[in-house]
Amino acid sequence: MLDSIPFAHKNVNQLWAYILTETLKRLGLNCVIICPGSRSTPLVVAFVQQIPHIEAISILDERSAAFFAMGRAKATGLPVALVCTSGTAGANFYPAIIEAQESRIPLLVLTSDRPQELRNCHSGQTIDQVKLYGNYSNWQAELATPSPDIGMLAYLRQTIIYAWERCQIPTQGPVHLNIPFRDPLAPIPDGVDLTDLQSQLNSEEFFSGTANSNPVSHSPFPIPQQWLKSQRGIIIAGVAQPQKPEKYCQAIALLSQTLNWPVLAEGLSPVRNYANLNPYLISTYDIILRNQQLAQELMPEIVIQVGEMPTSKELRNWLSNTQPQRWIIDSSYQNLDPLHGRTTHLRISVEDIIYREIQNYERGIYLQKWCAVEEQVRKNIDQTWENIEELIESKAAWLISQNLPPRTPLFISNSMPVRDVEFFWKPNNLGIKPYVNRGANGIDGTLSTALGVAHHQQSTVMLTGDLALLHDTNGFLMKNKFVGHLTIILINNNGGGIFEMLPIAKFDPPFEEFFATSQDIDFALLCATYNVQHELISSWEHLKQNLKTLPNTGIRVLEVKTNRKLDAKWRKENLEKLALDITV
Repeated sequence: MLDSIPFAHKNVNQLWAYILTETLKRLGLNCVIICPGSRSTPLVVAFVQQIPHIEAISILDERSAAFFAMGRAKATGLPVALVCTSGTAGANFYPAIIEAQESRIPLLVLTSDRPQELRNCHSGQTIDQVKLYGNYSNWQAELATPSPDIGMLAYLRQTIIYAWERCQIPTQGPVHLNIPFRDPLAPIPDGVDLTDLQSQLNSEEFFSGTANSNPVSHSPFPIPQQWLKSQRGIIIAGVAQPQKPEKYCQAIALLSQTLNWPVLAEGLSPVRNYANLNPYLISTYDIILRNQQLAQELMPEIVIQVGEMPTSKELRNWLSNTQPQRWIIDSSYQNLDPLHGRTTHLRISVEDIIYREIQNYERGIYLQKWCAVEEQVRKNIDQTWENIEELIESKAAWLISQNLPPRTPLFISNSMPVRDVEFFWKPNNLGIKPYVNRGANGIDGTLSTALGVAHHQQSTVMLTGDLALLHDTNGFLMKNKFVGHLTIILINNNGGGIFEMLPIAKFDPPFEEFFATSQDIDFALLCATYNVQHELISSWEHLKQNLKTLPNTGIRVLEVKTNRKLDAKWRKENLEKLALDITV
């Protein structure tokens, strides 16, 4: 076996790294993100030898690299490997590791390190990397120092198999392996005689137990009688990024029509983008629940929450105040109930529900009320935006929902974009695939994650504010490694628009300097620095024309300049009005 492995028959580090990468290849790893550095040399050489079976992408900035890897894992549903050198390099992965843990994204983090004898003695580029990410990993371990022993190579193989599995079960998330290497790091002879080991290793026999399979499985679940007996129930379709969105939406629609319950669908769920599947789809619930009379009349007895709780503060407050019995359907082993209600967690996927011998009930008064109110509020929203030509921030989400090419992947930045999508994203049959970092809800890594999502995918769109984009401009450094196209719809209101919605906005100082934090950046010049296409949008019609057909390659920024103060004023004055005169 060793004769067929470049360098591995001359160097223990290289043999160790080969066993690691070959095991990952056979498990199904198809992408590794590599950051530059010296201590990781054996891993880099070994991963390069696995090209083209494993795509290896070099990214300079570790923070951007980690978010790019997370975006790639979101898009594929498979673990992506991250490699870095020793020292603070791995610390720069930390924000993405936190987001991956909170949003259940599989990452395999491989931090290279110095051996034990070079630690705690001020050897250069050395920090304590053991348990570097604290509780933000599914599992972590430090590998043994490379050894030319058949038993130790078997230990390495099985540890890598276990790490791969722990990226995916019982809940997807990051796994951290700290990997020490002694010199020499380059693939040069190290003086160790591997002759006896070479005779013991047979490639196919050694790797015969390495299976390329998905370890996740669930059991069918019959509908409880308690659900079937209630006509005052609702289904909440929360934040979700399923690998098979149409199948996921079909499962929710089948549950809805079996129970004759409405589906309150978060804008960050694909359910709104398969509207023809679900006749009981409610998209305006946040605005409906601002009408206190309607909120009282529409109180449910039972709530089925599929996935994460939606962003809407109105919905959360309503559920907290009414305290219905709640069931959460999600295969995660995490606690997904931030409201601490009367909740039963079903650790399954919505697709696992079975429908044997189930009697459909007639469409009840409660369901009819929800559908009637949705129709009226949706009409108010559409008429409002159709009559506004001014570049107001909130209209962007409504416009985009109707003008993207079918099945376009869409990455939505945190802060105001996710809220405007929830308020105004219009149900459609375009099969748009929404992506978002709603684990920790931060703005860090926005551009890099979007590029990871878009890599090798259909031409992709990102909706973002100016601060979120500026926080991650190093993401543009991977422009020449990026395969595909990303259109960035930049809402530039020169500051943090979300803070305008908070009580602190009335106190200036310190509001403008310490909360709004306007940066006064010329984005045309910024884009020119990175050789990224930039276009200033002059009207909504101008934006529509740019979205009809997306380019196939490159990155472009479509900048929509709005007024932060007027945007906030519009929301405060109009959100409640849209459902003010609705009656049922």
